[in-house]
Amino acid sequence: MGLAVDTSALIAWERSEDPSLFESISPHEEIILPIVVWAEALLGVRLAKDASRASKRRARLEAVREVAGIEPFGALTAEHYADIFAELSAAGQKIPQNDLAVAATARSLGFGVLVGPEDEAHFRKIPHLRVLTLR
Repeated sequence: MGLAVDTSALIAWERSEDPSLFESISPHEEIILPIVVWAEALLGVRLAKDASRASKRRARLEAVREVAGIEPFGALTAEHYADIFAELSAAGQKIPQNDLAVAATARSLGFGVLVGPEDEAHFRKIPHLRVLTLR
């Protein structure tokens, strides 16, 4: 079992300033960062208000990367992306494209998605996707 970390969980972790926040996740869960989440997180570094905040964000990201691999978007993930898009479209539902990529990455690995404490309800629209909320 494993979890793909959504950007909302990374943001919640940064804002909490609790370095042990991810320790509440079961040690039996493998944690990965979908490549699109890594890109979104790097935007947070690039758009930081000052160099000190950018440095702090980058350090926290590197700490996450030490325990979570970065998962590329490959052919299998693309298949899941197309399936999820088709499933949601048939139901008249859509979700943000980057979150669709996160969900596809998770489903291609048989993983769930870890979202921030505000939840990301649109992930719950996706069939066969386990969604956990960071507390």
